[in-house]
Amino acid sequence: MKAFTYERASSIEAAAKAAASNSDAKFIAGGTNLLDLMKLEIETPTHLIDVNGLGLDKIEQTPDGSLRIGALVRNTDLASDTIVRRDYGLLSRALVAGASGQLRNKATTAGNLLQRTRCPYFYDTNQPCNKRQPGSGCSAIGGYSRQHAVIGVSDACIATHPSDMAIAMRALDATVETVKSDGTRRSIPIADFYRLPGDTPHIETSLEKGEFITSVLLPPPAGGTHIYRKVRDRASYAFALISVGAVIQKDGTGRVAVGGVAHKPWRVEQADAELPKGARSAAQALLADARPTDHNRFKVDLVERTLGAVLSEAKG
Repeated sequence: MKAFTYERASSIEAAAKAAASNSDAKFIAGGTNLLDLMKLEIETPTHLIDVNGLGLDKIEQTPDGSLRIGALVRNTDLASDTIVRRDYGLLSRALVAGASGQLRNKATTAGNLLQRTRCPYFYDTNQPCNKRQPGSGCSAIGGYSRQHAVIGVSDACIATHPSDMAIAMRALDATVETVKSDGTRRSIPIADFYRLPGDTPHIETSLEKGEFITSVLLPPPAGGTHIYRKVRDRASYAFALISVGAVIQKDGTGRVAVGGVAHKPWRVEQADAELPKGARSAAQALLADARPTDHNRFKVDLVERTLGAVLSEAKG
């Protein structure tokens, strides 16, 4: 691990300004992903800004019935919150499906959204990776790609986004609330928060330099049946081959987001419209432009089968 300096931020605005003034600075809260990357020298910040003391650890209902989740709410606390379990069961289920109890005790809401891919080539510093070193190439293309993306890919990157929580947030139409380095605030729909790889897979979100996530806002409860189904190689502590997060109403309409298939949580509104017609129609809309490799072609069928199981469960 390379040497770095450290400070504790005194306010949200101070944290954003400190990050904007240092091109190699990083925010740190739980550190469950960042510290691992620093030990491997994949991330090499020269300055860490500790944001744990900023009081962003509350879950609060707003006057219009929405739910505001502080950026520093730990995953365990979010999954077990009474309102979340009652009104946003998809989110609670997705969180419990991720990582281990120990990690969930430390990991934060904002950190979960910002965690980086678990592509093995990204973690192997002896291998070219455009996400780690722009312009060096993508070892996964032409390499072993069973775990990789099948849609939204580019000639520069076929990595997937690892977060379970982000899949639920996408299905629930969450909004990410931030403060920029000049003190202005903005709200970013989660549909616009993540970027596809294109020619710049190292730029993963729409955040600007120094922009700081303060909270995530969930709209008023949508009702319906909330289901999160994760298919993985072992029963626990494993990232998804594919996952399906869905909110299904009694009339068969609903929303669906898929994980393990793209550089970001994957949702296609046309697929939502196809849900009453069944899993095949919805899956075809979800993966209409899929570009699988020989190693991960099975994911296309796996999405349809898993979505079919979700719809059957929703029907009871």
